[in-house]
Amino acid sequence: MMKTIYGFAMAASALALSTGSAFAGCGIDKGSVRILSNDFPALQEVVAAASKCAGDGVTVTKNLTTEHEQLMVPALSANPSEYTSVFVATSSIQPLVANSLIRPLDDYVATYGKGIADKQKISIGGKVMAIAFDANAQHLFYRADILEEAGVEPPKTYEEMLAAAEAIRGKGLMQYPIAGTYKAGWNLAEEFVNMYIGFGGAFFEPGSAKPAIDNEKGVAALEMMKKLSAYMNPDFLTFDSNSVQAEFEAGNAALSNFWGSRYGAVIDDQGSTEKITSEIKIGPAPTVGGGSIPATTLWWDGFTVARNISDEDAAATFQALTHGASAEMANAHTNDAVWLIDGYEPGVEAEVVLKTLSMGGKTYPAGPYMGLMHTALGNEIVSFMQGKENAEKALADTEAAYTAAAKEQGYL
Repeated sequence: MMKTIYGFAMAASALALSTGSAFAGCGIDKGSVRILSNDFPALQEVVAAASKCAGDGVTVTKNLTTEHEQLMVPALSANPSEYTSVFVATSSIQPLVANSLIRPLDDYVATYGKGIADKQKISIGGKVMAIAFDANAQHLFYRADILEEAGVEPPKTYEEMLAAAEAIRGKGLMQYPIAGTYKAGWNLAEEFVNMYIGFGGAFFEPGSAKPAIDNEKGVAALEMMKKLSAYMNPDFLTFDSNSVQAEFEAGNAALSNFWGSRYGAVIDDQGSTEKITSEIKIGPAPTVGGGSIPATTLWWDGFTVARNISDEDAAATFQALTHGASAEMANAHTNDAVWLIDGYEPGVEAEVVLKTLSMGGKTYPAGPYMGLMHTALGNEIVSFMQGKENAEKALADTEAAYTAAAKEQGYL
């Protein structure tokens, strides 16, 4: 899987050269399409385009929710499955593969997916198990006017971000100039993953599932996160992507390492004013600790097809979602994502992701047991961020929680 994702990342670097044409139409006779997905603009656009296939014996229903990861395994374990497709990302496909809940897509690609590019095919064990339609990463969002008024340049490192935040606060421009997706759980864990990778850390001992985060780099990552949180809203442990977007739109944030897929929604004409949105700019994710690698991770989003459904519904689902992830849709929503679809004409957001790649940005370290590590981090480093324990204790607790889960799953 890591080899496939590496190939995806390298293919994404050639986005600006992509050519092709939009899928010609749905062409579905009948079937039920039932979609479970996360909820953010890029996914909303794919689902909306796929929903146009409804009618004449075809039904399309959807559930876009931030709770999708908790729902997907139970929903697809039913027979027949509650949903015919789950939208997945780099880290979330593994439980579906491990439990044999999604079907190989090679035959569907051969029959219905002539326009699907090789860089979109996520292969595991030699079989195409998902079709990726966008690339994503967290990178720098900043208010150009606020930084100028504070007398600082857009930060290239996290150390510079701290200095910029202090200058903004010192001039009375904003009390909490930094916004971050630090919500306890998955989001907070992802912030640690980004920062730890920026410090050059490895999550496991080479060739092993044994944890390896309780070290100086792990401590440094947590301590940097704690320093940043001092410039965030005191309720930072409740802030997810929706919260950070709202902070920028309200003019309450000047700096963030934020998901690129939110750029279009942040700068559109909804929920804010042109005075604010015209000053929101983006750049590569900051480095940290003197390193040269951006402290972020590269991701893909894509769709799967459930195993426990009829072949008729499976074919309808694949065709509808292929129609949804078309070049026509991508070019109508250029700033909602870095689309991996042939025929997409990249915008500003794509340029930043390409810059992150050129600086050595790494893909999220997906694998069969990284999900257990991510969950343990999201649960165990909260106490450190609340000031209730030191970094060493938080990392030791994380390794202990991960080890217990890995033994239960048979990885250790």
